[in-house]
Amino acid sequence: MRMRSSNPVLKRALQQAGPAGHAQQGFNGQPGYGYGQQQGPYGQPGYGQPYPQQGYGQPYPQQGYPGGPVQSTDNQPMTIDDVVVRTGMTLGVVAAFAVVNYFLFSSAPGIAVVLTLVGALGGLVLGLVISFKQITNPVAILSYAALEGLLVGGISAILANSLSVTTGDASAGGTLVTQAVLGTVVVFAVMLALYKFRVIKVTDGFVKVVTYAVIGAAALMLVNFVASFFIAGGIGLREPSPLGLLVGLVFVVLAALTLAIEFRGIEEGLNAGIPNKFAWQFAFGLTVSLVWLYIEILRLLWIIKSIFAE
Repeated sequence: MRMRSSNPVLKRALQQAGPAGHAQQGFNGQPGYGYGQQQGPYGQPGYGQPYPQQGYGQPYPQQGYPGGPVQSTDNQPMTIDDVVVRTGMTLGVVAAFAVVNYFLFSSAPGIAVVLTLVGALGGLVLGLVISFKQITNPVAILSYAALEGLLVGGISAILANSLSVTTGDASAGGTLVTQAVLGTVVVFAVMLALYKFRVIKVTDGFVKVVTYAVIGAAALMLVNFVASFFIAGGIGLREPSPLGLLVGLVFVVLAALTLAIEFRGIEEGLNAGIPNKFAWQFAFGLTVSLVWLYIEILRLLWIIKSIFAE
């Protein structure tokens, strides 16, 4: 029985791509498998059918032969370097806008609050559009990164200032942000190692469970947000309390697990030899997971420090 990936990015790539039987470098540095190969990245039967030829009358041109068809760089097979570079660019934009809005809170708090709200609402809308339409346009994805940067900077400043007031230590806020950044890097490295050495096996069942859990978490946050209009702190899911601490831990784990799902998608894309324009989609997915992970670690540390400061 032939199997196809459930990853929406890979599905779209396979529908749009031309023939690509080249073996690619896999996620673990091992040779990947072309679309017509019989072995998939997890040992299951390969895809078995060639790419549908939609507008590609010629195979990829071979280097060194003049007169061959010109191949757009967007349709060259994706490599791990493509994903790394685009992810670095996207995260760089997030960091730049986050720093600007973070320091803006001390000089122009009113403007900073507005920018934080713009980042939250704009990032949510644009992120949903990019996700559902599987957009690979770098302008759209970098714009999303800028909006997320405004949100990250705003939330960081709000929680940092709150902690400084609670503890009476002006440096406590800066320490909080630094620890959250380091925590995010450490969790990312750990998840990458766990995935690389197959300690975590990302099966279709794993993906479904994590996806449903994320949807449930989003629903809880919506309920808490609506309740906050009538009760201070909502139902207490994000407050410095034992319940808030438990919820924070669960959300950090969920955000970390979404990274493993992103790693699987990248590996499957590399092994299938999809066009490198889809590296922008994988960069977007990693950015979404890392931003969420950072915010959850930041809030978890804020809860812990606030509890002990009381």
